[in-house]
Amino acid sequence: MSLAVHTADLDVIGSGFVHLDYAATAPCVRAAADAVNGLLPSYGSVHRGTGPRSQTSTLEYERSRAVIADFLGCRPGDQVVFTRNTTDALNLLARSLPAGTTTVVFDGEHHANLLPWPNPVRLPAPASPEEAIAAAGQALAGLRGPVLLAVTGASNVTGEVWPVHELAEVAHAHGARIVVDAAQLAPHRPIDLREIGADYVALSGHKLYAPFGAGVLAGRADWLDAAPPYLAGGGASAAVGDTIGDVRWQTGPARHEGGTPNLLGAVSLAAVCSALAESDRGELHEREQQLLAQLRDGLGDVPGADEVSIFGPWSERVGIVAIAVPGHDPAAVATRLADDFGIGVRAGLFCAHPLVRRLTGATGNGGCEGGLLRVSFGLGTTPADIDALLAALRALLR
Repeated sequence: MSLAVHTADLDVIGSGFVHLDYAATAPCVRAAADAVNGLLPSYGSVHRGTGPRSQTSTLEYERSRAVIADFLGCRPGDQVVFTRNTTDALNLLARSLPAGTTTVVFDGEHHANLLPWPNPVRLPAPASPEEAIAAAGQALAGLRGPVLLAVTGASNVTGEVWPVHELAEVAHAHGARIVVDAAQLAPHRPIDLREIGADYVALSGHKLYAPFGAGVLAGRADWLDAAPPYLAGGGASAAVGDTIGDVRWQTGPARHEGGTPNLLGAVSLAAVCSALAESDRGELHEREQQLLAQLRDGLGDVPGADEVSIFGPWSERVGIVAIAVPGHDPAAVATRLADDFGIGVRAGLFCAHPLVRRLTGATGNGGCEGGLLRVSFGLGTTPADIDALLAALRALLR
């Protein structure tokens, strides 16, 4: 199964467009496009019919769930619930927590993993993996009752990879559970719930080389089965009586998948998972690290290089780099890169306002305040793309 980038989805500003904003949305790969096109002539309602279209669609939907469960290393009894995206998945888990649950979260999180949680204990963004582990242990040691630690797998701002295995060990040592926001980690590194020891993981299809509209929450079933349905309606209900409130809800993933599900999103996401599982992830990782080194080295040659800052001191990172060039507004630089050079990057606070403000030394709770310039890449990115970006920055900053 091919992992070649589906070029039609990249031709945003013409054939020469260079997409370096994967952390926002990754391009669709051929595997996902082929899976969707193959199903279009015969799809129908999932779990809602005996005809060939419905039966085929139900089979493909549940097969996709099984493929994604294998991709994530789910344990016996774990559930894979389809959602719209990572934000939706984490909000689903937040709605499913036992009453009185305390949540522990770092300020370095994307808003999707910062805002949904009830009874939050917010910790400062750590300066190192060791500091993250120590801070989590100290916070968890003083808590009682149900506790959930919510952490990112890789920062959407700096690309730094978090020590999720060690954080899971700390959480479990204190009787807590842990959820990993893997939106930025899954496209770059294998994820195995059994190996990292996480209780839950959430991810988005549109960051994992599939189209918009599909995400996943995977993990332990007990809290999910005990919670009220996330979406009340058809599919989530097993039986409805004649009086108000006389409803018997489904158990399992169907409990939280009310309404007609996003079959094409599930199938396309599963196709990407299959393709990645069959690929040489080590080779893909090495290639990405070479691109990171090329970008870091090349930034040393841009005008005013001694003032260019690459944020994030942690040594291990995925293909995400946030930079600042004093004296230049990041939004203006990003606009010029797009308009004059056909290069797409991101500027701003990246839905991680507390972290970017801390990194840049900005204060207050207002809007963009300048922020940073973010370059992110993955499958389909070439050394020529990095060279094009560096040449454009040299021209702009000269």
